[in-house]
Order: sequence, then C-alpha cells, then structure tokens
Amino acid sequence: MVEYISKIQKISKKILQDGKVDIIIGFSSGSLPMASRPSFIKSPEDADKLIFDGNCGINLANYLAGRKEKIGIIAKGCDSRNIAQLIVENKIKREQLFIIGVPCFKMIDKRKISLLFEDEITQVTEVGDKVIVKGKAKEKTFNREDLLQANCITCTHHNPVIYDELAGELIKEPDQKDGYEDVKKIEAMSSDKRWSHFSEMLSACIRCYACRDACPLCYCPTCFVDEAAPQWVGKSADNQIDVKTFHILRAFHCAGRCTDCGACERACPMSIKVREFTRKLNSDAMRHYEWEAGLTTDKRPLLDNFRVNDYQDFIK
Repeated sequence: MVEYISKIQKISKKILQDGKVDIIIGFSSGSLPMASRPSFIKSPEDADKLIFDGNCGINLANYLAGRKEKIGIIAKGCDSRNIAQLIVENKIKREQLFIIGVPCFKMIDKRKISLLFEDEITQVTEVGDKVIVKGKAKEKTFNREDLLQANCITCTHHNPVIYDELAGELIKEPDQKDGYEDVKKIEAMSSDKRWSHFSEMLSACIRCYACRDACPLCYCPTCFVDEAAPQWVGKSADNQIDVKTFHILRAFHCAGRCTDCGACERACPMSIKVREFTRKLNSDAMRHYEWEAGLTTDKRPLLDNFRVNDYQDFIK
C-alpha cells in the first residue's frame, strides 16, 4: 500500500492549494516502528508528511463528528463506512468532505509481530506480501497474511464505499461468505459456559475506556459511564458487574451501526477481544435484516428504521 503515498500527497496538495479543504486528516510516521499516527495537515507544503502503510489501522472517521470546516480525509474501506454512518447520523455533512479513497490490502497487527520477534524492533518494512522486521541483532521476514488484524481477516469491504478521488485502483473484493464462525462457536456454548467465557475475557479490563474513545460511533457528549445522576455504573474496575455492564451497553449502542473496523481492539492496552460483543450484534443484523452498516448514505441505521410490517418472529 506504500505505492499510494505519492498519489495521496499529490491530491492533498492540490485540494489545499485550490481551497477545496481547510485541513487534511491522514497519517504520518510516528516516532517508533509500526506507529503510524493521525496527522492534521493545513498547508500544501506539509502534505509531503502524509504516508499510508499497513500500520494505518486507526479509524480516521473518529475525528469528524461535529467539525465545521471543510475537511479532506484519507479513507480505507472501514473508514469510509464509518464516514457514511456519521453522515446518515447528521454528525458531519457530505459537502464538507473531500474523501481520498484508498483500497485496503489489510492492516498489520503489531502485537503479532512483537510476539514473533524477540529482539527490540528498530524497523519494519513491507515488500509485497512480505514484512521484513529488523532488530538490533537480527532480521526476520514474515508472510504478511500471518500478521493481519483480526477484523481484516474477515473483512469483505476493502474498497471505500464513498470517495471523491482514489489514490489507487479499486481491488477485487473477497467472495461474500458467512464470516461469523467465531460467533456461532460462542452461540453453541451453554449459557453458563458463555458467562464464564466473557467473565474470563473481561477480567483484564482496567476501565480505561480506550475502546470507547477509539470508536467513531462513540461521540456522545457525556457517556453513560460518566453520568452521575442517575449513575448507571460505578467507577471501580474491581466490580466485574460494572465492567460487564459497560461493555455490553457500549456494544448495544453500536448495534446496527458497527462496521467492524477493529478500532476498539486495536486501542485496548490489555488485548481484550471486545469485538466479540459487536460481532454478535452484526451477525444478528445480517441474519435477521440482511443489514450491514455504512454501505450507503441513503438509509437510516437499522434500529432507527421503523416499519409497520416489520416481522417479529425472531423475538417470540
């Protein structure tokens, strides 16, 4: 995906020079390997700082809600779906945006690399379907497919769904498949085993709310966990009921809206698989309503779309 960089820089310079946008939201190199970071570019000269690679997994749509200026934004498939969702939910206007679409060849999970490479990592380079990792004393080459983020493995929407200009040719999308084998495995458990599974999974949660803060859909001015009157959940991470309440309610707030971008899991410092909650809800949305979030700006979100003839058999 590094071949997109020159095109991204060229487009960004031009739309800034032409006054089409006031700011570009994209990525620039971080201070550490695999730490590509969000970058806000306001002058054509600074557009040369923009990059794009397999470490640009942060969802840039997270920086859009409520902004008033004209914005250029770099958007891979999941970013563009969240942008579409924010447009539908009236958190940003389509005419404010110049979307630079980047077909995505999937993002790298830096945690997988860290587990496979014992030395301190000094450089990571992507070359085709290989990833070359260098340390102070050794070098290893990995197959890129073995290092992907979990959400990218099951993703079927690599191309941006809305864009104004593309930084590369659209790619062939994977064949549509069920893609929810992980959900079915948990659904097959007994209720007691499911409770034990999620209790163990969430036992490491420190209630830092990084999953919430990284999610483009969690834009409420005051989150329910911060409400004092009434107080929905306590503040301590020691009370596992409060921890579970936070994760379950957050997931339900994303029901019919989540694009499975993986921002929540990527941000979690404890490596908790919080997508298991939203994946279940996405599976239900597909199973009962054939609905995937963020594919169009012409339809209201699933739970915001009342139909008199809506069938109810599944809740009987």
